[in-house]
Amino acid sequence: MRTTHWLMTAILGLLLTGCAGISTAPTPEAQKALAPTGKLRVGLLLGSPTQVIRDSASGEMKGVGFDLGKELARRMGVPFEPVLYPSIGALLDSGKSGGWDVAFIGFSPARAKEWDFAAVHLEVEFGYLIPGGSSISAMADVDRPGIRIAAQDKSLPEIFLSRTVKNVEVVRASSNADALEMVRSRRADAFFSIKPTLFEMSNQLPGSRVLDGRPGIDPHAMAMPKGRDLGVAYARRFIEDARSEGLVKAAIERAGLRGVVVAPVK
Repeated sequence: MRTTHWLMTAILGLLLTGCAGISTAPTPEAQKALAPTGKLRVGLLLGSPTQVIRDSASGEMKGVGFDLGKELARRMGVPFEPVLYPSIGALLDSGKSGGWDVAFIGFSPARAKEWDFAAVHLEVEFGYLIPGGSSISAMADVDRPGIRIAAQDKSLPEIFLSRTVKNVEVVRASSNADALEMVRSRRADAFFSIKPTLFEMSNQLPGSRVLDGRPGIDPHAMAMPKGRDLGVAYARRFIEDARSEGLVKAAIERAGLRGVVVAPVK
Protein backbone atom coordinates (compact mmCIF):
# COMPACT_ATOMS: atom_id res chain seq x y z
CA MET A 1 0.00 0.00 0.00
CA ARG A 2 2.79 2.34 0.96
CA THR A 3 4.60 1.41 -2.26
CA THR A 4 1.50 2.23 -4.30
CA HIS A 5 1.11 5.58 -2.51
CA TRP A 6 4.79 6.40 -3.12
CA LEU A 7 4.50 5.53 -6.81
CA MET A 8 1.39 7.67 -7.24
CA THR A 9 3.11 10.60 -5.51
CA ALA A 10 6.20 10.22 -7.71
CA ILE A 11 4.10 10.03 -10.90
CA LEU A 12 2.11 13.12 -9.89
CA GLY A 13 5.35 14.97 -9.19
CA LEU A 14 6.73 14.07 -12.60
CA LEU A 15 3.53 15.22 -14.29
CA LEU A 16 3.60 18.54 -12.48
CA THR A 17 7.25 19.03 -13.34
CA GLY A 18 6.53 18.24 -16.96
CA CYS A 19 3.65 20.71 -17.06
CA ALA A 20 5.81 23.42 -15.49
CA GLY A 21 8.51 22.81 -18.09
CA ILE A 22 5.98 23.03 -20.93
CA SER A 23 4.51 26.26 -19.54
CA THR A 24 7.92 27.98 -19.40
CA ALA A 25 8.84 27.14 -23.01
CA PRO A 26 7.72 29.41 -25.87
CA THR A 27 5.77 28.19 -28.86
CA PRO A 28 7.90 27.53 -31.97
CA GLU A 29 6.49 30.74 -33.49
CA ALA A 30 7.41 32.80 -30.41
CA GLN A 31 10.87 31.24 -30.26
CA LYS A 32 11.56 32.04 -33.91
CA ALA A 33 10.34 35.61 -33.41
CA LEU A 34 12.55 36.19 -30.35
CA ALA A 35 15.61 34.31 -31.63
CA PRO A 36 15.44 34.25 -35.44
CA THR A 37 19.06 33.06 -35.78
CA GLY A 38 18.45 30.06 -33.51
CA LYS A 39 20.29 31.59 -30.56
CA LEU A 40 19.37 34.44 -28.22
CA ARG A 41 21.70 37.37 -28.89
CA VAL A 42 21.63 39.62 -25.83
CA GLY A 43 22.96 43.16 -26.28
CA LEU A 44 24.93 44.24 -23.20
CA LEU A 45 26.85 47.37 -22.24
CA LEU A 46 30.21 46.13 -20.93
CA GLY A 47 31.27 47.82 -17.69
CA SER A 48 27.72 48.59 -16.51
CA PRO A 49 26.83 46.26 -13.60
CA THR A 50 23.13 46.61 -14.39
CA GLN A 51 24.04 44.87 -17.65
CA VAL A 52 27.41 43.09 -17.49
CA ILE A 53 30.84 43.41 -15.91
CA ARG A 54 33.82 41.08 -16.37
CA ASP A 55 36.11 40.01 -13.53
CA SER A 56 39.63 41.06 -14.53
CA ALA A 57 41.22 38.00 -12.90
CA SER A 58 38.83 35.15 -13.71
CA GLY A 59 37.09 36.55 -16.77
CA GLU A 60 33.72 35.65 -15.21
CA MET A 61 30.83 37.83 -16.36
CA LYS A 62 27.92 38.90 -14.19
CA GLY A 63 25.28 41.60 -14.13
CA VAL A 64 21.50 41.83 -14.07
CA GLY A 65 21.11 41.93 -17.86
CA PHE A 66 23.61 39.10 -18.31
CA ASP A 67 21.90 36.86 -15.74
CA LEU A 68 18.39 37.53 -17.05
CA GLY A 69 19.41 37.05 -20.67
CA LYS A 70 21.10 33.75 -19.84
CA GLU A 71 18.01 32.53 -17.97
CA LEU A 72 15.68 33.62 -20.79
CA ALA A 73 17.76 31.63 -23.28
CA ARG A 74 17.72 28.61 -20.97
CA ARG A 75 13.93 28.70 -20.68
CA MET A 76 13.59 29.12 -24.42
CA GLY A 77 15.90 26.15 -25.04
CA VAL A 78 18.31 28.10 -27.28
CA PRO A 79 22.02 29.00 -26.95
CA PHE A 80 22.81 32.23 -25.09
CA GLU A 81 25.09 34.67 -26.93
CA PRO A 82 26.12 37.89 -25.13
CA VAL A 83 26.90 40.69 -27.60
CA LEU A 84 29.07 43.26 -25.84
CA TYR A 85 29.27 47.00 -26.58
CA PRO A 86 31.57 49.76 -25.24
CA SER A 87 28.85 52.44 -25.16
CA ILE A 88 25.08 52.77 -25.10
CA GLY A 89 25.19 54.59 -28.43
CA ALA A 90 26.95 51.64 -30.07
CA LEU A 91 24.45 49.21 -28.52
CA LEU A 92 21.42 51.16 -29.75
CA ASP A 93 22.85 51.70 -33.23
CA SER A 94 23.63 47.99 -33.55
CA GLY A 95 20.10 47.07 -32.45
CA LYS A 96 18.64 49.15 -35.26
CA SER A 97 20.50 47.00 -37.78
CA GLY A 98 19.55 43.68 -36.14
CA GLY A 99 22.67 43.18 -34.04
CA TRP A 100 20.83 41.76 -31.02
CA ASP A 101 17.49 40.18 -30.09
CA VAL A 102 16.96 41.59 -26.59
CA ALA A 103 18.75 44.19 -24.49
CA PHE A 104 18.36 45.51 -20.95
CA ILE A 105 18.43 49.30 -21.15
CA GLY A 106 16.99 52.44 -19.65
CA PHE A 107 13.36 52.98 -20.63
CA SER A 108 12.02 56.25 -22.00
CA PRO A 109 8.95 57.22 -24.08
CA ALA A 110 11.28 58.18 -26.93
CA ARG A 111 12.91 54.74 -26.93
CA ALA A 112 9.49 53.08 -26.78
CA LYS A 113 8.87 54.49 -30.26
CA GLU A 114 11.84 52.50 -31.58
CA TRP A 115 11.68 49.32 -29.48
CA ASP A 116 9.11 47.11 -27.80
CA PHE A 117 9.61 46.87 -24.02
CA ALA A 118 8.69 44.51 -21.24
CA ALA A 119 7.68 45.95 -17.85
CA VAL A 120 10.35 47.85 -15.92
CA HIS A 121 12.36 45.41 -13.78
CA LEU A 122 14.88 47.79 -12.18
CA GLU A 123 14.74 51.27 -10.66
CA VAL A 124 18.24 52.72 -10.72
CA GLU A 125 19.34 55.88 -8.94
CA PHE A 126 21.19 58.65 -10.76
CA GLY A 127 24.16 60.21 -8.98
CA TYR A 128 27.46 62.08 -9.13
CA LEU A 129 31.02 60.79 -8.73
CA ILE A 130 33.47 63.43 -7.52
CA PRO A 131 37.28 63.16 -7.25
CA GLY A 132 39.21 63.43 -4.01
CA GLY A 133 39.80 66.99 -2.83
CA SER A 134 36.79 68.35 -4.74
CA SER A 135 35.04 71.48 -3.47
CA ILE A 136 31.77 69.69 -4.21
CA SER A 137 30.64 68.01 -1.00
CA ALA A 138 26.87 67.69 -1.45
CA MET A 139 24.23 67.54 -4.18
CA ALA A 140 23.40 71.22 -3.63
CA ASP A 141 26.97 72.19 -4.61
CA VAL A 142 26.74 70.78 -8.12
CA ASP A 143 24.53 73.09 -10.18
CA ARG A 144 26.75 76.18 -10.13
CA PRO A 145 28.41 78.29 -12.83
CA GLY A 146 31.86 77.02 -13.80
CA ILE A 147 31.16 73.39 -12.89
CA ARG A 148 31.70 70.84 -15.67
CA ILE A 149 29.85 67.52 -15.48
CA ALA A 150 30.88 64.58 -17.67
CA ALA A 151 28.23 62.13 -18.92
CA GLN A 152 28.10 59.44 -21.60
CA ASP A 153 26.63 60.87 -24.79
CA LYS A 154 23.15 59.59 -25.82
CA SER A 155 22.66 57.85 -22.47
CA LEU A 156 19.56 58.47 -20.35
CA PRO A 157 21.73 59.99 -17.59
CA GLU A 158 23.07 62.53 -20.12
CA ILE A 159 19.57 63.31 -21.39
CA PHE A 160 18.23 63.69 -17.85
CA LEU A 161 21.18 65.88 -16.80
CA SER A 162 20.89 68.15 -19.83
CA ARG A 163 17.21 68.76 -19.10
CA THR A 164 17.49 69.40 -15.37
CA VAL A 165 20.67 71.40 -14.67
CA LYS A 166 20.66 75.14 -15.26
CA ASN A 167 24.17 76.44 -14.57
CA VAL A 168 26.71 73.67 -15.21
CA GLU A 169 28.42 72.75 -18.46
CA VAL A 170 27.60 69.20 -19.60
CA VAL A 171 30.69 67.58 -21.12
CA ARG A 172 29.66 64.65 -23.31
CA ALA A 173 31.92 61.59 -23.45
CA SER A 174 31.85 58.71 -25.93
CA SER A 175 31.75 56.12 -23.12
CA ASN A 176 31.64 55.84 -19.34
CA ALA A 177 35.38 55.09 -19.35
CA ASP A 178 36.01 58.34 -21.23
CA ALA A 179 33.81 60.25 -18.77
CA LEU A 180 35.84 58.86 -15.87
CA GLU A 181 39.07 59.85 -17.62
CA MET A 182 37.74 63.42 -17.97
CA VAL A 183 37.34 63.57 -14.20
CA ARG A 184 40.76 61.99 -13.64
CA SER A 185 42.43 64.55 -15.91
CA ARG A 186 40.41 67.41 -14.38
CA ARG A 187 38.65 68.21 -17.65
CA ALA A 188 35.42 67.65 -15.71
CA ASP A 189 34.56 68.28 -12.06
CA ALA A 190 32.18 65.33 -11.67
CA PHE A 191 30.82 62.31 -13.51
CA PHE A 192 27.04 61.85 -13.76
CA SER A 193 25.58 58.41 -14.38
CA ILE A 194 23.62 55.64 -12.68
CA LYS A 195 24.94 54.84 -9.22
CA PRO A 196 25.88 51.19 -9.89
CA THR A 197 28.24 52.37 -12.64
CA LEU A 198 29.61 55.14 -10.42
CA PHE A 199 30.29 52.79 -7.51
CA GLU A 200 31.98 50.33 -9.87
CA MET A 201 34.16 53.01 -11.46
CA SER A 202 35.04 54.72 -8.18
CA ASN A 203 37.43 51.80 -7.59
CA GLN A 204 39.46 53.07 -10.54
CA LEU A 205 39.77 56.59 -9.09
CA PRO A 206 41.33 56.47 -5.59
CA GLY A 207 39.89 59.06 -3.22
CA SER A 208 36.71 59.55 -5.23
CA ARG A 209 33.23 59.12 -3.80
CA VAL A 210 29.59 59.03 -4.87
CA LEU A 211 27.51 61.85 -3.43
CA ASP A 212 24.60 61.02 -1.14
CA GLY A 213 21.11 61.69 -2.46
CA ARG A 214 19.49 61.04 -5.80
CA PRO A 215 18.44 63.61 -8.39
CA GLY A 216 16.29 61.09 -10.23
CA ILE A 217 15.57 57.47 -11.17
CA ASP A 218 16.47 55.57 -14.35
CA PRO A 219 13.90 52.80 -15.04
CA HIS A 220 15.44 49.77 -16.79
CA ALA A 221 13.49 47.32 -18.94
CA MET A 222 14.07 44.62 -21.54
CA ALA A 223 13.92 45.96 -25.10
CA MET A 224 13.15 44.02 -28.27
CA PRO A 225 13.21 45.10 -31.94
CA LYS A 226 9.86 46.12 -33.38
CA GLY A 227 8.12 43.57 -35.60
CA ARG A 228 8.58 40.51 -33.38
CA ASP A 229 5.06 40.55 -31.99
CA LEU A 230 4.74 36.76 -31.74
CA GLY A 231 7.51 36.69 -29.14
CA VAL A 232 6.79 39.87 -27.19
CA ALA A 233 4.08 38.38 -24.97
CA TYR A 234 6.38 35.53 -23.92
CA ALA A 235 9.24 37.93 -23.18
CA ARG A 236 7.00 40.17 -21.11
CA ARG A 237 5.72 37.19 -19.14
CA PHE A 238 9.31 36.11 -18.49
CA ILE A 239 10.12 39.48 -16.90
CA GLU A 240 7.00 39.27 -14.73
CA ASP A 241 8.10 35.81 -13.58
CA ALA A 242 11.68 37.01 -13.03
CA ARG A 243 10.44 39.68 -10.63
CA SER A 244 7.97 37.46 -8.77
CA GLU A 245 10.33 34.47 -8.55
CA GLY A 246 13.17 36.56 -7.11
CA LEU A 247 15.46 36.22 -10.14
CA VAL A 248 15.92 39.98 -10.51
CA LYS A 249 16.69 40.36 -6.80
CA ALA A 250 19.19 37.49 -6.96
CA ALA A 251 20.94 39.06 -9.99
CA ILE A 252 21.20 42.40 -8.16
CA GLU A 253 22.79 40.67 -5.18
CA ARG A 254 25.17 38.57 -7.30
CA ALA A 255 26.44 41.73 -9.01
CA GLY A 256 26.74 43.52 -5.64
CA LEU A 257 24.75 46.51 -6.88
CA ARG A 258 24.08 49.58 -4.77
CA GLY A 259 21.52 52.25 -5.61
CA VAL A 260 19.22 49.71 -7.31
CA VAL A 261 15.91 48.11 -6.35
CA VAL A 262 13.54 45.69 -8.04
CA ALA A 263 10.79 47.72 -9.71
CA PRO A 264 7.45 47.32 -7.94
CA VAL A 265 4.64 45.62 -9.82
CA LYS A 266 2.18 48.25 -11.09
